Amino acid sequence: MSNNVEVVVLVEGPTEQRFIKELLAPYMINRGVFLTAIILDKPGEKGGDVKFARTRNDIEKHLKQRHDTRVTLMIDYYGIKGDWPGYQESKQERLHRKKAERLNTATADAVAKLFPEQRTEHRFIPYVSMFEIEALYFSEPSILAEKLGVKQKLIHDIIASCGEPEKINDNSQTAPSKRLEALSERFKKTSTGLAIARAVGIERMRQACPIFDAWVKQLETLSQ
Repeated sequence: MSNNVEVVVLVEGPTEQRFIKELLAPYMINRGVFLTAIILDKPGEKGGDVKFARTRNDIEKHLKQRHDTRVTLMIDYYGIKGDWPGYQESKQERLHRKKAERLNTATADAVAKLFPEQRTEHRFIPYVSMFEIEALYFSEPSILAEKLGVKQKLIHDIIASCGEPEKINDNSQTAPSKRLEALSERFKKTSTGLAIARAVGIERMRQACPIFDAWVKQLETLSQ
């Protein structure tokens, strides 16, 4: 028998917030998991400055507000700063999956030590997008090419050179969002990006992006 579970998703900015609200939350409702996306807060600003010193305050606040609420993260690898647990170690890893593993494990360990009374091993799930949320849009090249108005071969060439969507790309000039902007002037992170995401769909993203899929699987198990 399943029990409904409420999960606060702490996100980096409005693109991630809308992704959760418009795509992932409706997808998870049928699995008994109710997601609420909240942009990381800081007095006087929202989003765009993802330091662990800042994020831990939001994690603590939502863990302590209700003892039956779970908390997870959805932030981009590019967005985090050097104070993030496991970040320096992740830079030494060549494989993108190892980078993600380093960060997520170190983040979970740090939160468990900071808030030992909050049962974080059951209530907190870290997730860092490799390397940006926009990598998910490459999960279906035909749809991405159509939405951008470009030849599908251009999308295939990018994926072929990197290996898979979540390997695009550990470089500030060739990050997924930078590649999309270079491909087409149509691309805007929130409006065009969300239209692409809706057309691709969560299931196709899960098939093409193992790190994203592993996070969604963790969320699914919460209601079991």
